[in-house]
Amino acid sequence: MSPAVAIVGGGVSGLAAAHRLRALLGPAAAITVLEQRDRIGGVLRTVDLAGVPYDVGAEAFLARRPEIPALLAELGLADRQVAPTSAAPSVRAGGRTGPLPAGTLRGVPTSGARLDGLLSGAGAAAVAAEPDRALRWEPGADVSLGGLLRERFGDELADRLADPLLGGVYAGRVDALGLRATVPELAAALDAGAPSVTAAADAAAPPPAPGGKRPGPVFGALRGGYRELLDGLATASGAIVRRSTTVRAVERLATGWRLVLRPTTASEALDVDAVLLAVPAPAAARLLAPVAPAAARGAGEIELASSVVVALAYRPEDVAALPPTSGVLIAADEPLRVKAVTHSSTKWDHLSPDWLVRLRASLGRFGEASCLQVDDAELVARVRADLTALAGITAVPVAVHVQRWGGGLPQYAVGHLDRVRTIAGELPPGLAVAGSALHGVGVPACVGTAQAAAERLAAHLLAPLDAH
Repeated sequence: MSPAVAIVGGGVSGLAAAHRLRALLGPAAAITVLEQRDRIGGVLRTVDLAGVPYDVGAEAFLARRPEIPALLAELGLADRQVAPTSAAPSVRAGGRTGPLPAGTLRGVPTSGARLDGLLSGAGAAAVAAEPDRALRWEPGADVSLGGLLRERFGDELADRLADPLLGGVYAGRVDALGLRATVPELAAALDAGAPSVTAAADAAAPPPAPGGKRPGPVFGALRGGYRELLDGLATASGAIVRRSTTVRAVERLATGWRLVLRPTTASEALDVDAVLLAVPAPAAARLLAPVAPAAARGAGEIELASSVVVALAYRPEDVAALPPTSGVLIAADEPLRVKAVTHSSTKWDHLSPDWLVRLRASLGRFGEASCLQVDDAELVARVRADLTALAGITAVPVAVHVQRWGGGLPQYAVGHLDRVRTIAGELPPGLAVAGSALHGVGVPACVGTAQAAAERLAAHLLAPLDAH
């Protein structure tokens, strides 16, 4: 008898899991994806901004990780991958905008970092002095990344470089992020005996390309937006995708699992052989509590941050003063509401076929949900005021889209990896978890967790067959 699997969550993790399960279990397997929203994609979403497909969730993926290029090739979408232009990023700090310094490991300076234009004289001196200061480090320890940087380099480095770089990824303050989950290679270098944080960053930084060759693009995107990947996964998986469907409970049966769907007044039972949860950590904690309480406690300790993306399109003559950069990151101590602005039409050639200039601004960090509790018009007004301060843009945009992501990003706090190990180690056979709450918030990391979870479930389901 062919196995039946239910996947709770129709984001990229759930859909990638469905796709992988189909390949492993074959065409006869019954795979059902249950999505609470009325659309697939989770925190990935492509909208039409002035007639052009435009991503208002994640805008790009790490092209040097293998998951997405490999998946696109499997789906016949390899020709849809695009690379960014050579435009370079900038950072706003100390009341001025300048190039984002090179020579850092996600904001942690190596010995080759040049920070004179970003930091004050005192701030640059603190960074220069760090290699000569005695370092006390306990191998295996996890600490706040921000706390480590402030103690070793001073507040300016944390506020003006590390916070804007990592805050854009996690929608969180650098002081609340754990070192081991966010910069694991730095932690490994410290464990190995690096005498300073600068020396650890030197040891952990990627080596130069062999033969002096320029490495390939760091990031990639899809010409038609992430909807191309999402639709491709849904189609290729052959799964039954049920939208607007709430999973109220997961129950363990003598053999297999039962999912209770919809309100209790009109509940429905779905019995399957295995379940994969690809939902945010709080939802996973709620569903796991009756069947895997220790795993539920681990998931319940992972907090979420809310954010907003405001996408705008302008006539080119109205943004003539826009710098020819890929965008600007905003230091934590700047008097602006936005935390980053991406100059999308400069960064991606395919986003200006009609010559309109498209931008996206990001707002919101962990612990600052109240600043997002205003209506869309006020959010747009705040973004426009910051664009005036940053680039002198005063014109009214020709198109706007406001995308709110309530609880969209998990926070990788100190001890995050321990929580993830607890979740994975306490799951009973036939139950798996995937998604951004585990080993990275980027799309490739989500796909990686989904494929690994699918492989574990497939091994469990096929084991009885192999025994015969």
